[in-house]
Amino acid sequence: MSRPLVAIVGRPNVGKSMLFNRLVGQRLSIVEDTPGVTRDRLYAPCEWAGRTFDMVDTGGIEPSTDSEILLFMREQAQIAIDTATVIILVTDIRTGVTAADKDVANMLKRSHKPVVLAVNKADSTGAEDPALYEFYELGLGDPIAVSAVHGHGTGDLLDECLRYFPEAEENEAEDDFIKVAVIGKPNVGKSSLINHILGEKRLIVSDMAGTTRDAVDTLFENDKGRYMFIDTAGIRRKSKVEERVEKFSVMRAQLAIERADVCLILIDARDGVTDQDTKIAGLAHEAGKASIVIVNKWDLVEKETGTLEKMRKDIMRDLSFMSYAPVLFISALTGQRTDRIFELINFVNDQTNMRISTGMLNNVLADAQARVQPPTDKGRRLKIYYMTQTGIKPPCFVIFCNSRELFHFSYQRYLENQIRAVFGLEGTPIRIVIRQKGDKE
Repeated sequence: MSRPLVAIVGRPNVGKSMLFNRLVGQRLSIVEDTPGVTRDRLYAPCEWAGRTFDMVDTGGIEPSTDSEILLFMREQAQIAIDTATVIILVTDIRTGVTAADKDVANMLKRSHKPVVLAVNKADSTGAEDPALYEFYELGLGDPIAVSAVHGHGTGDLLDECLRYFPEAEENEAEDDFIKVAVIGKPNVGKSSLINHILGEKRLIVSDMAGTTRDAVDTLFENDKGRYMFIDTAGIRRKSKVEERVEKFSVMRAQLAIERADVCLILIDARDGVTDQDTKIAGLAHEAGKASIVIVNKWDLVEKETGTLEKMRKDIMRDLSFMSYAPVLFISALTGQRTDRIFELINFVNDQTNMRISTGMLNNVLADAQARVQPPTDKGRRLKIYYMTQTGIKPPCFVIFCNSRELFHFSYQRYLENQIRAVFGLEGTPIRIVIRQKGDKE
C-alpha cells in the first residue's frame, strides 16, 4: 500500500511553502514573498507520531485568473487534491477570510476529501487571537492556529491529519528505488519527458523558459523497476541568474544532482551541445553520477543518411570528458525511443554499483603493465604494487605505487581505459586515487 499523502493548498502567499518546510524539517520548497513562486507540486517524506507519510506543497490556487502560469498552478493543485489522503487548507490570520479563501474552501468541499484548516501567521503566544473565530465561516470545522515561522501549532495540525490516515501496515516503508535527476538548460523538454513517462500532466509544461523552479520528486513503478524522478529547474548561465528565486533554483538543481543515483542530461537536438550543456554535464560528472545523454526533440531535426551518427560523434567530441555516457535520441512529444530510457537507467545504475574483487583487478593491472611499461623519469621507474576497489557510486579504485610524482596522468588514463575495456563500467565515471609508500591511511 502506498504511503498516505497530505496536500498543502491555499491561495497564493499565505505561507504554504514555509509551512511545508517546517513540517518536513528541511528547506526544500522555495520561500519568497512573491505570489506564484511554488509552481509545481513538491513532494517530501514526513514523519510524525510513528507514522511515515508524504507531504506535497502546491502552487497557490487562484480560482479565477487569465494568467497561463496561474491556470497551470491551479491544475497542478487540483491533481494534488485528487490524489491526497488529507488536505491542509492554509489561510492567513492577518488578512482574515478572503473571497479567494471561500472559493478554495468550496472547491475542497466538492472533492469530498478530509480537510484540516490551518490559520497561518498566528505568531504570538498566549491567549487565542479572536480573529481565529472568523475562519469558522469557511465551514471546514475547527481552525488550527499555526505559525510556520516559529512552529507553534504544527504538532496539533499533524495530529489532526493523522486522524484521517488508514490503519498503518507493517510494510509501509518504501522499497529501494533508483533516484533519477532530469537536468538540462531551460526549455529542453525535461518536464515534457517526465509527463510522457508518467502518462499524466504531472509537471507544468510551457514554452515559457523557467516554468519549473523547484526540484520535484515523483515516485514511479513499472515492470522495469521502481524509480524516483527529480525534475529540476533549468540551469541558466550565471550571468543570467539575476532574480533571487532563480538563484535558489540553480542551487536546487545542483542539490538534485547530489541526491540522484542517475542523471539524465537533456540536450536540444536542434541546438546540439552548447557551452551551457557542457557545464551542466560537468556538474553531473564532477559529482560522480552515472549519466545518460538524452538528445530530445529528435523529431524536429531534418534528417539524411548518417545524421544520427554524425550528431553522436559531435556529442562525444564536445562531451569528451564523459565519453563513458550512453547517448539516446528521443522525442518526448511523440514518445520515440522513450521506452529505452528505463533499460538504460537500470544498466548504468548497475554499472555504478559494480564491485570488482582485488584479485581480478590485479590480474588486469599486471596485464596492462605487460602491454605498456610504467613511465620513467630521470632513471626512476614507476612501480605499481597493487590496486583495490574502495567504493561504489562511482566505482573508486586506489592504486599503491612507489612514487605519486612518477604516475603521469596519461598512464592513469590508460589504466582507466583498461579497466573499462575488461569490466565495462559504461555510463559511470571512475575515481582513481594514487597512494605511495609512506602515505597515511
